Amino acid sequence: MRAVDEVDERAEPAAAAPAPAPARRRNLRDLVVYAGYLALSLLVMCRLWIDPNGRVLSSNDDDHGVFLFMLAHAERVVFHGESPFYSERLNVPDGVNMMANTSILALSLPVAPITHFLGGGVSVAVLLTLGLAGTAAAWYFVFSRHLLRTRRAAWIGGLWCGFCPAMVSHANGHINFVAQFVVPFIVWQVLRLREPGRAVRGGIVLALLVVLQVFINEETLLFTALTLGVFVLAYAAMARADARAVAPRFLAGLGVTAVTASALLAYPLWWQFFGPRSYHGQPFDPGHYVTDLLSVGAYARQSLAGNGAIARQLSVSGTEDNTFFGVPLLIMLGVCLAVLWRSAAARATAVAGLVLLIASMGPWLRVAGQDTSIPLPFGLISHVPIIDLVSVTRFAIVTATVVGVLLALAADRIPQAPHRRRVAFWIGLTVALVPVAPKPLPIVEADPIPSFIADGTWRSYVPEDRTLVPVPLPDVTTGRTAMRWATLANLEFRVPRGYFMGPANPPADDTGSWSAPPRATSNLLWRVREYGRPVALTEADRAAAVADLTFWRAAVVVLVPDSRNGELLEDTVTGLLRRQPLQVGGVLVWDVRDLPVPSAE
Repeated sequence: MRAVDEVDERAEPAAAAPAPAPARRRNLRDLVVYAGYLALSLLVMCRLWIDPNGRVLSSNDDDHGVFLFMLAHAERVVFHGESPFYSERLNVPDGVNMMANTSILALSLPVAPITHFLGGGVSVAVLLTLGLAGTAAAWYFVFSRHLLRTRRAAWIGGLWCGFCPAMVSHANGHINFVAQFVVPFIVWQVLRLREPGRAVRGGIVLALLVVLQVFINEETLLFTALTLGVFVLAYAAMARADARAVAPRFLAGLGVTAVTASALLAYPLWWQFFGPRSYHGQPFDPGHYVTDLLSVGAYARQSLAGNGAIARQLSVSGTEDNTFFGVPLLIMLGVCLAVLWRSAAARATAVAGLVLLIASMGPWLRVAGQDTSIPLPFGLISHVPIIDLVSVTRFAIVTATVVGVLLALAADRIPQAPHRRRVAFWIGLTVALVPVAPKPLPIVEADPIPSFIADGTWRSYVPEDRTLVPVPLPDVTTGRTAMRWATLANLEFRVPRGYFMGPANPPADDTGSWSAPPRATSNLLWRVREYGRPVALTEADRAAAVADLTFWRAAVVVLVPDSRNGELLEDTVTGLLRRQPLQVGGVLVWDVRDLPVPSAE
């Protein structure tokens, strides 16, 4: 008997499952399904695959660059024996706490050979492609083996969970959110804790899955835990007798999970929250990135029926189209709930999805891009530790997955309905799903890497204990091209500053920030690049430049001449350093190896 029937109220007996097909035929069908998911994933990512190291995803080139850094760091761990939890190659001399960033170690370490031999861009394409297809395949596996009777329903559920608008949106660079293939197994193992005799074994298995998910994406784990918590409470309220019967062994299994996972994660989590360069809180208000009410019925920009102008008004970015179901699908959800209404498990699932959807809307309701004065429940918990680290709109990713679960459950149940209802259901489902089918993700050509970097000429100028200082310096808004140089070179040379998460200005302010603490010279060069206005340099500016370059352990300062406001930047750096640059390998180089090097602490 399938797990859905075991979790359901006893009031509805399970229908007899269809006779199983021979194992060989079942396996062949499964392979066809998995191949179909992979083909669709390749279609979504096809433009990036044309030149993975020379292109970036245009909807979010910022995070594309961040994950290049994560992959390059993993290459350093595997091939150079560096610490997995800390990088000293970026943000010199302070470094980066990798556990306090989305370091995706469970993904980046296995693909380190690809990063080493083929480049980080290829690893990005591999992980995004396998993330979409793998998530769909994992849900299909759990659905078809454990939760549903029919493979058609499992295929629909896997298709939605792997390629819904939220997943395709995050494929614009968020490797961590696209790789959700562990989640269905966590859900399944939680459900199995109610079985007699599984408290210890099941708890340990669940703990190992939790540890694995921590090293993929902790936000997804948090969302999964919150959803399962709401589901359990809702189900217990709807089926009290069943809940009371399984509660002792279920809670015992969770206890084993908590103890085992805590023991395994104690050191990594200490690094994350208390280690060097750890931080607390986010650099934005919880009410800033929230789900717009109207986005629920609209279409995402990467859906067949999507409209970019409308989606931009209703979404915080191209990687955060977390709802965008379309009106026909909302109607079909109502139909699915009607089909499943006698199932307490299905109703509890719907409640969990609705609660997380409301949470994703933040402290105040936003409609058509405008914040209203209508308060929402999330305002009561928005500053709770851990919750305050979440980008609020991402709670809706859970709702998107719940939609897939409900579609799969209803598709599994509908064969028992009269013929006319079955026909109407399949027509309605087709009409609802076709408009949200994904399109290939947009890309842009990345700036070419100058030969000074590509040919390794930099090695003659930058000793191992010194840094290459690009102009402008890498930051959350500028200098990302130079950060890309370093990451595609697998961090062979060190770079100051960068785009990452760290404390804003320690020790006075340890609030999370997307860049290094401010320095006078990096701020000055940023203003020149952004505003294109000459600066009347003072002796204080020159003294600050020497101090900052010494702090950054600089060997050379490097500028691409034809970059934005390049001539003005050249004049500014020359004025600060009172020395002329050399033109080497397509860049301007100011050699500052004569500056002192601070002693290592």
